[in-house]
Order: sequence, then structure tokens, then C-alpha cells
Amino acid sequence: MKDSDYGLRKQLPRTPFGVAVEQVTVALKDEGFGVLTTIDVKAILKEKIDVDFRPYVILGACNPQLANQALNQDDTIGLLLPCNVVVAETADGSEVAIAKPTAILSVAGEAAIGGFADEAEARLTRALDAL
Repeated sequence: MKDSDYGLRKQLPRTPFGVAVEQVTVALKDEGFGVLTTIDVKAILKEKIDVDFRPYVILGACNPQLANQALNQDDTIGLLLPCNVVVAETADGSEVAIAKPTAILSVAGEAAIGGFADEAEARLTRALDAL
């Protein structure tokens, strides 16, 4: 799977979904990110509209130091936080996708975000590479 203009992706062949979620959480922590939210898309779709979907979670990851820098530059930047990370089951294992902070935060303009987006993206890329 290739990267997109707004996200980075990595396949984890033969890695069960639950293991992939744990590995992603550890890799994020190693780069200073905590997981603030976990949205279980599979469960929500089943509960709300009775649709069966593959295991798929959206993790809301935050690096407090970087978030503080961004919020001090523009307190409405919170509209674009936290960084979203998707872990999904695939036919042969799992896939991880991370939203590119530089793409997501570009709507705020460079003056508002400074180096925050570049630093966040570098750290998230390292976390993805560590998987």
C-alpha cells in the first residue's frame, strides 16, 4: 500500500490486529505520543447501523510538548488535533496509516503552526518505521 498526500501507510503482514494495535501504541509512546482516544469503528458501525466491518480502530495520538507549542501559537489549532492513526485488519495481517500532520495542519498556514507539524510528522514517521 502506498502513501497518499495526506497519510503514511505500512503493511504488517502476518501481524494479528490486536498485536498491531499494541505495537503501534508502544511505537507512538517511544516517540512521545500518548493515545488519548480509541474509536472502535467496527463496534460503532455494528451498534449504530448494524453493519459488519473488519476490525478497524482510529487512535487519537498526542505529543503534549508539541501540542502545547502549537496551541501557544494558535489556540484554535485544537480543531485539528490530535494526530489520527488507523490500525485495520487486512487479509494477511494488519495495516497502519498515519495522517500527515503537515498536510492536516497546512490549512492553518505556516505562521500558525511553525515547526510543529514537521516535528510531529518526523516523530510519527519514526514510529511507523519502527513497526
